[in-house]
Amino acid sequence: MAIRGYDEAVLVTGFPTFRGRQMVAHLLEAQPKSLIYVVVKSQFVEHAKESLGELDESDRSRVVAIEGDAAAMDLGLSGKEYRELASKVNRIHHVAQVTYPAAPRELAETVNIGATKEIIELGRMCEHLEAIVMHSSSTVSGNRVGLVLESELSAGQSFRTPVEETMARAERLARSAMDDLPIVVLRPSQIVGDSRNGEVDRFDGPYLLILLIVNSPQDFPVLLPTKGDAPMHMVPIDYVVQVARHIGREKSAIGRTFHIADPTPLSVRRVFELVARSGGKRLPTGFIPSNITRALLRTPGINMVAKSPRAFVDLIATPVRYDTRNTEAILRGSGITCPPFESYVDQIVTYVKQRVREERTAAEDHAAEIEDPLL
Repeated sequence: MAIRGYDEAVLVTGFPTFRGRQMVAHLLEAQPKSLIYVVVKSQFVEHAKESLGELDESDRSRVVAIEGDAAAMDLGLSGKEYRELASKVNRIHHVAQVTYPAAPRELAETVNIGATKEIIELGRMCEHLEAIVMHSSSTVSGNRVGLVLESELSAGQSFRTPVEETMARAERLARSAMDDLPIVVLRPSQIVGDSRNGEVDRFDGPYLLILLIVNSPQDFPVLLPTKGDAPMHMVPIDYVVQVARHIGREKSAIGRTFHIADPTPLSVRRVFELVARSGGKRLPTGFIPSNITRALLRTPGINMVAKSPRAFVDLIATPVRYDTRNTEAILRGSGITCPPFESYVDQIVTYVKQRVREERTAAEDHAAEIEDPLL
């Protein structure tokens, strides 16, 4: 049953994280007659208000923010709020998750596993549910090498971090509930900034490569941290949310898993060359051992903004490929295609340079305040 004046009601968890905000923004743009519910943790309420305040009035009126917690029992809502949400929601985009590799195990288990359990329970309570779109990650493949199929999950892999492990366990929970709930699983590869303006919230994964280059001396030839023959798996956030919305509305997607990845990924070396050229650096001619790379990644210009430099070295050295046949088939005729990295590398590099300058300026200003003899 549709809410009066709206075609459907969509719940998005994980707001106001960057990915959650981008998902909401795309839903508002692409579905002008949808009502969007967002569950916001108490400590992020002010941030959520600021984010919603940036929307125009017509869009802002279509977002209902509810204070709660996706990982808490009944989403941290009152009984009345929970029942009302269950009576109205048609579609759920479960975006709330911990993805940064350095996250502690307890946090990863609470959010990645706990929130998945709660969303599954909410789904069982919903009266008019059409789909639960579980936003997972390609990192559920752990240390696997070679081709990973969309239909595969448990293949004897081990995991490099608690985040990878808990994401895989959460996906296993979602798959086990597919028999009685309309669940779709999405596995984006490493998400980078918007292909149009480079915007991103956190520098992890492929950004460590860019930071190495941006922070190197102007005339110093930057060396590649590995041989660079493994694929570099990246997708811009705008492509991810477009694909997520489209697949989440396709009945043929129910009960299936989809990799959101570049079907023709560039090698690490090619990405490195493109970033170096965009950053005005001398192109690399060799590579350096991983232990030296880790030392470089601890330099002040990098560790101010990067959270997990050690995981980066392992990431780009793993020769894995992600099958995208399910995704390519369901997107056929939609007009949605993955933009090639060459088309947005300049936007990504420009944004990183700007953020690094801002961080350095802030750090210098803070140091000057501390040393000010008048204080």
